[in-house]
Amino acid sequence: MNKPSANTYLLLALLIMIILFVSSSMTYHQQTSVPFLEKYFANKPFDQFLSRFSFQYANETISINKIGYFKFFEFFIRKGAHFTIYLGLGGFLAAGLKARLQNAFLTLTICSLAAIGYAALDEFHQMITGDRTPLFQDVILDGIGAMLGVCCVVLLSLKRKKGR
Repeated sequence: MNKPSANTYLLLALLIMIILFVSSSMTYHQQTSVPFLEKYFANKPFDQFLSRFSFQYANETISINKIGYFKFFEFFIRKGAHFTIYLGLGGFLAAGLKARLQNAFLTLTICSLAAIGYAALDEFHQMITGDRTPLFQDVILDGIGAMLGVCCVVLLSLKRKKGR
């Protein structure tokens, strides 16, 4: 089986960026998963267990008592999506650019900064979209995901080189 080309990875990174742009153009009410959760998780699984947890995120208390079961559950879905989509973006950027940059440190630096820069622009885009809350904490979360994606690609690439 043939390995995808560097351009394929860059196209996948571009696709993620388009998805992020479209998603950021939508209001919270257009993309909330609360109605779905209310319909399919009406019995509130793990309610007793999850009710014990409370923490701060962006100067807001996140707990079932404060925001309700379904918004609490949605919080983890949304933040998991932030992390995962930027993990993919960072990984695809690194996979697409590592051969062109031909230097692990340069690949780590450029791809991480590009993904974090896009995360910051995405939060800015949310700021000018109605009914959205741009958060610096989300840029940090996105950046961690992106850097992990970049690091995985670079480390796997270095491991393959060493194995040859």
